[in-house]
Amino acid sequence: MRAQKGAAEQTARAEYLLPCTLVSAARARRLTSAFLTRPHSRIAAVGAEQVADATLIASELVANAVRHGHTGCRLRLQVGAGHVTVEVHDDAPGRPRTRPGHAEDESGRGLAIVRALTERFDVAVPMTGGKTVRAVLAI
Repeated sequence: MRAQKGAAEQTARAEYLLPCTLVSAARARRLTSAFLTRPHSRIAAVGAEQVADATLIASELVANAVRHGHTGCRLRLQVGAGHVTVEVHDDAPGRPRTRPGHAEDESGRGLAIVRALTERFDVAVPMTGGKTVRAVLAI
């Protein structure tokens, strides 16, 4: 973790590399919760509800990255300026899509949940390949 110091804005950031395995989503939950509940000097505390939401979002985005990627993913977390940002980068081509859900579906609702919980949701496709999915929550 690294804290950025500046007069205008204080932020704390962390970045984790996760393997392409089923346990990575659970690890993302633990890492996100631990990062957001750790005291960060001069940065507003993150409430329990936002920690729970960010933890769920990290889990969903990492689960998708592991399901569709090939070499694992990178989880980035940032807190500061009244926001929590969760970013997940993977090497899979294509943009994630929200699918219409049916009552009998056992999966496929994750992105819809992420979009409902966030203030901002976007996907960047860098020239180097893969994609970065970013979810921003207000605190």
